[in-house]
Amino acid sequence: MTSTIHRCRWAESDARMQAYHDEEWGVPVRDSRALWEKLVLDTFQAGLSWRTILNKRDAFRSAFEGFDPRRVAGYGPAELERLMADAGIVRSRAKIEATIRNAQAFLAMEERGDDFSTFVWSHVGGQPLPGDGTGSAARSPVGDALSAALKKRGFGFVGPVVVHAWLQAVGVIDDHETECFRRAALVS
Repeated sequence: MTSTIHRCRWAESDARMQAYHDEEWGVPVRDSRALWEKLVLDTFQAGLSWRTILNKRDAFRSAFEGFDPRRVAGYGPAELERLMADAGIVRSRAKIEATIRNAQAFLAMEERGDDFSTFVWSHVGGQPLPGDGTGSAARSPVGDALSAALKKRGFGFVGPVVVHAWLQAVGVIDDHETECFRRAALVS
């Protein structure tokens, strides 16, 4: 007898999306650098499909030197042009510039003694916030608040929709659909 695994509908399209959903999406991330990496990827995803970013993720890691904020924060015109010429990533000048600015903002927080992970998780009291089980919300009150807080700290390209998607990806908001096997696994 074969049992059916129920996933969020968006993850049913192909094996790579299923693996990402099953192993990463919605799993609480508490490492500051890993949170920043996923914010970069969600910034680049704005206006595009996640499949596009997922397929280019290794190229992004290479292009942005392992998403090391210290390295990215020091990028100047030569690195910007190198990234604009890299066909392996999404070549959006605004998103690349925001990534450099966001690395600088990340480091500025760190220099003030503000841990990025603690800052992010403080918006939900340190525990994942359950979504409504439909997975269809494009925004949330916590995403709106965190978007404003990030902008206040100098981050760019972090509107409420980008931030909400990021919070879902890093498990701050558990937005797996009610029937999804990962929702039950992450709640327990």
